[in-house]
Amino acid sequence: MSPTADRPLRRSERAFLAEQRVGRLATIDPRGRPHVVPVCFALSDDRVFISLDEKPKTVEAHRLQRVRNLKLSPDVALVVDDYSEDWLRLGYVMVRGTARLVEVDDSGHDEAIRHLREKYPQYESMAIDRLPLIQINLIGAISWSWSGERFPVD
Repeated sequence: MSPTADRPLRRSERAFLAEQRVGRLATIDPRGRPHVVPVCFALSDDRVFISLDEKPKTVEAHRLQRVRNLKLSPDVALVVDDYSEDWLRLGYVMVRGTARLVEVDDSGHDEAIRHLREKYPQYESMAIDRLPLIQINLIGAISWSWSGERFPVD
């Protein structure tokens, strides 16, 4: 495990993130409290894209708590873990970064949609191309595994 999240993603961590299906996005609310939600995500270079998709929500995309939080404080973390009853297989990657809302007409929106649809076939039938999304620009990473060998130094 790395003692700090101020280092680039390792190849093994990138591969882990590519194969995992869900992560937990942590934002900070106006009172400084953490707000954590499960999200679908795609990694491209040093950016993570998170769709604000058509799964049922109680408010429209711009009013979601995670969106309101990142507009006030763009500092976020994304934790992606692999749980198993065989604890020798446990592991996680946490990335930290600065997030921004990418609107439909913004540069990079189409690329992000392509990455999300490549990873999640469910998005092919959703109009995610007509919705904003979250982009995290990675600052650093941390990882851990039981054996310590799952995420070797490059």
